[in-house]
Amino acid sequence: MPDADPREPYRSDFDRLERELFAGDPPWLMKTRRDAFAKFGALGFPTLKHEMWKYTNVAPLARTRFTPAAEIPGNGLAPEKLDPVVFGKFEGSELVFVNGRFSRSLSSKRNLPEGVWVTSLADALQEDPRAVEPFLAKTAPVDANSFTALNTAFLQDGAFIHVPEGKVVEDPIHLLFVSTAQPQPAVAYPRNLIVLEAGGQLTVTESYAGLDGGVYLTNAVTEAVVGENAALDHYKLQREGERASHIATLEIEQARASTVSDTSIALGGALVRNEVNQRFLAEGGELSMNGLFSVTGTQHTDTHTRIEHLTPHCTSRELYKGILDGRARGVFYGNIIVHKGAQKTNAVQTNKNLLLSREALVDSIPGLQILANDVKCRHGSTTGQIDEDSVFYLRSRGIDSDTARSILTYAFAREIIDLIRVPAMRATLGVLLLSRLPNSEAVREAL
Repeated sequence: MPDADPREPYRSDFDRLERELFAGDPPWLMKTRRDAFAKFGALGFPTLKHEMWKYTNVAPLARTRFTPAAEIPGNGLAPEKLDPVVFGKFEGSELVFVNGRFSRSLSSKRNLPEGVWVTSLADALQEDPRAVEPFLAKTAPVDANSFTALNTAFLQDGAFIHVPEGKVVEDPIHLLFVSTAQPQPAVAYPRNLIVLEAGGQLTVTESYAGLDGGVYLTNAVTEAVVGENAALDHYKLQREGERASHIATLEIEQARASTVSDTSIALGGALVRNEVNQRFLAEGGELSMNGLFSVTGTQHTDTHTRIEHLTPHCTSRELYKGILDGRARGVFYGNIIVHKGAQKTNAVQTNKNLLLSREALVDSIPGLQILANDVKCRHGSTTGQIDEDSVFYLRSRGIDSDTARSILTYAFAREIIDLIRVPAMRATLGVLLLSRLPNSEAVREAL
């Protein structure tokens, strides 16, 4: 008897939602959905035979019957339930999404300049779909990524942020996505759209967390369109539940002389795939792309990045770090592509991994593709264990061996944490990382 087609349940869900929820969509959005689902049908789920997925097996996800996550009413989740996953004192606006849907009662908007639009994607599509149409699904292609295709077909909600020309948003905007236990495995499809017009400035934090121990899948896509001379600081913290899977894609397009800083932290989830793809569309752009994953037990975290220098005189700096303990598995697959004609490109890519056990394993594949001849590009990768000379030095100062190792592990991670320019988020991450270390109290006292 042949195996069941794992695409079939999604086809049934799509047909049902098309009748029940998507019927009121504007024609352009319905076409976008149908085209995306057709592409998913053609692609299917990736296998280990796919070059971009050769280190990550998603067959268990394909075999699991995930149903669209149930919407909890706005008053169905008590605010105190969010206490473990918020950043403490946070000055800016905060949009909260529960199981992929916007919760008005848990969200707040404050300190927004006139003309800056911060809302849920569902509300934006209702209020002014013409403001969304030029950007939605234009930066995140569906032709090569079946999970992006699924997200595009099933998208219902997420954040929509539009910063008009010359507007500066001083306070960070926090997007919080929480998942709660469902009677059966559930999937949410958050879709975020961030648009900065020329000269706009914005800081955004994305945070994903599980409030219960259920089995669920978060399939998230964020599109960021950064205009001429605009500046975007983007941060992401992923701490899904221990039985959860998290598949996410961030797509960034930069116009002339724009600046983007992106930092991603991955701590949770049983199976995690984080893709960050960026493109310089005009000269003078600058990009800082950074990340840290810390995994233990049998966690599997896969990071894929792609930076495309399509035009001359652009600069990119990439630094990703991994900390692995237990029998955890990590993947870093980075690619910087310098296209023909992209002269005066300056690009650096670095990956560093720290193995805390003999059973932990990481695959590190940094890469450069250079098709121009007047560039400055380099890349490198290091993987190893804690330096014993450094342990010896700390022990000579009266610190025991376990605490010394935890101090060195924390210092390894701190290089990435210190890049975060949102104080509340940086402080929260410092506490989170300390709590994951042996002898955390002794480490805190020693620092």
